[in-house]
Amino acid sequence: MGEILNLRSVKKRLARTAQANEAKENRVRHGRDKTAKANDQRAEARRATLLDALRLDAVRRRDPGE
Repeated sequence: MGEILNLRSVKKRLARTAQANEAKENRVRHGRDKTAKANDQRAEARRATLLDALRLDAVRRRDPGE
Protein backbone atom coordinates (compact mmCIF):
# COMPACT_ATOMS: atom_id res chain seq x y z
CA MET A 1 0.00 0.00 0.00
CA GLY A 2 1.21 3.50 -0.83
CA GLU A 3 1.95 6.43 1.38
CA ILE A 4 -1.04 8.37 2.73
CA LEU A 5 -1.07 11.95 1.45
CA ASN A 6 -2.99 14.95 2.58
CA LEU A 7 -4.13 16.50 -0.70
CA ARG A 8 -4.45 19.94 0.84
CA SER A 9 -0.78 19.99 1.83
CA VAL A 10 0.25 18.63 -1.58
CA LYS A 11 -1.67 21.40 -3.33
CA LYS A 12 -0.08 24.02 -1.07
CA ARG A 13 3.39 22.62 -1.72
CA LEU A 14 2.80 22.66 -5.49
CA ALA A 15 1.48 26.23 -5.29
CA ARG A 16 4.56 27.37 -3.34
CA THR A 17 6.85 25.73 -5.87
CA ALA A 18 5.01 27.36 -8.78
CA GLN A 19 5.12 30.73 -7.05
CA ALA A 20 8.85 30.38 -6.37
CA ASN A 21 9.50 29.52 -10.03
CA GLU A 22 7.49 32.53 -11.20
CA ALA A 23 9.36 34.80 -8.80
CA LYS A 24 12.66 33.47 -10.11
CA GLU A 25 11.64 34.19 -13.71
CA ASN A 26 10.50 37.70 -12.77
CA ARG A 27 13.81 38.43 -11.05
CA VAL A 28 15.65 37.44 -14.20
CA ARG A 29 13.29 39.38 -16.44
CA HIS A 30 12.97 42.59 -14.42
CA GLY A 31 15.89 42.59 -12.04
CA ARG A 32 18.63 45.11 -12.54
CA ASP A 33 21.34 46.10 -10.16
CA LYS A 34 21.80 49.53 -8.63
CA THR A 35 24.61 50.48 -11.02
CA ALA A 36 22.51 49.83 -14.12
CA LYS A 37 19.65 51.92 -12.74
CA ALA A 38 22.03 54.76 -11.86
CA ASN A 39 23.57 54.66 -15.36
CA ASP A 40 20.11 54.87 -16.93
CA GLN A 41 19.17 57.82 -14.72
CA ARG A 42 22.43 59.60 -15.56
CA ALA A 43 21.90 59.03 -19.29
CA GLU A 44 18.31 60.27 -19.07
CA ALA A 45 19.39 63.42 -17.21
CA ARG A 46 22.11 64.09 -19.81
CA ARG A 47 19.65 63.57 -22.64
CA ALA A 48 17.15 65.96 -21.04
CA THR A 49 19.85 68.58 -20.51
CA LEU A 50 21.00 68.36 -24.11
CA LEU A 51 17.43 68.55 -25.36
CA ASP A 52 16.68 71.59 -23.20
CA ALA A 53 19.82 73.31 -24.49
CA LEU A 54 18.58 72.94 -28.06
CA ARG A 55 15.17 74.52 -27.46
CA LEU A 56 14.55 77.78 -29.30
CA ASP A 57 12.79 79.34 -26.29
CA ALA A 58 15.91 78.90 -24.18
CA VAL A 59 18.03 80.61 -26.82
CA ARG A 60 15.63 83.53 -27.11
CA ARG A 61 15.54 84.02 -23.34
CA ARG A 62 19.35 84.12 -23.08
CA ASP A 63 19.81 86.61 -25.93
CA PRO A 64 18.07 89.90 -25.02
CA GLY A 65 19.42 91.59 -28.19
CA GLU A 66 16.73 90.11 -30.43
